[in-house]
Amino acid sequence: MKLAQRILSLLSISIITIIFYNAILKTAPNPELQTHKGYKIKALKIPKGLNLAGERVPVEINDVKERMERELLVNTYWQSNGILLLKRANRYFSILEPLLAMHNLPDDFKFLALAESGFTDETSSEGAAGIWHFMRTTGKEYGLEINKNVDERYNIEKSTKVAAEYLIKAKEKLGSWTLAAASYNAGNQGVFRRLEAQEVSTYYDVKLPDETERYIFRILALKEIITNPKKYGFVFDKEDLYTVKETRSVKVDTAISNLTLFAKKFGMNYKELKIHNPWLREHKLNNKSRKLYEIKIPLK
Repeated sequence: MKLAQRILSLLSISIITIIFYNAILKTAPNPELQTHKGYKIKALKIPKGLNLAGERVPVEINDVKERMERELLVNTYWQSNGILLLKRANRYFSILEPLLAMHNLPDDFKFLALAESGFTDETSSEGAAGIWHFMRTTGKEYGLEINKNVDERYNIEKSTKVAAEYLIKAKEKLGSWTLAAASYNAGNQGVFRRLEAQEVSTYYDVKLPDETERYIFRILALKEIITNPKKYGFVFDKEDLYTVKETRSVKVDTAISNLTLFAKKFGMNYKELKIHNPWLREHKLNNKSRKLYEIKIPLK
């Protein structure tokens, strides 16, 4: 009797299990329906005429071709990041382009700034800050004010001037804009020492740290994708892109004890003030030296 009951129990469990799995199979989504029929992962062709600041990229060299393909693929198929960079680029390029021209820096260096920071105000894990991602020591060396109260690495106009000074000096020392851009990642002396030790003279011939090996190609990939977004599958309307809010400047050469009250005087709140002036790092402006600052006020 006990044996019969046990057999019946096992049979019942088996039947229930079969019914359960059949139900799962019937309701499981068809894998073919999960992917959009028009979506394809494609090998990308290296575009003709690739250059950085007018300096040709020798893609006929296998190593160069493969490194270029890597960055083009990574930045094309990291779609969420790509569309965000496109949106931000529309805002910041309109600010950077006249500044680069004013400081005699090739227009392509706006893509270096994009590669460095993604046009966010976040500080990197190494402590680099601002859209040009200056380290504290480098910023101070080039005359930026950097302390708990004020950090001019976040001032686009001042940090772009410093970036131009650095890159122009690097180009004079290293001989090309491409090497100058590489030195922005690996350091001027770091690149120079490796060129000398390896007895070569171009970025594409020298062995550099892994991050710097990818650096120029990431800049080139962003230049290609941002310049030709539809070619790489990025679809958007003009109104989807971020734009610059017009501002006027108020000159201040005294301390400001309360930036919330200061903001209210100009018809905005503290958050709006900080969005347009991220270089203000505290709730006040100390200004013991009575330095002249320009604070941006958004136009209504």
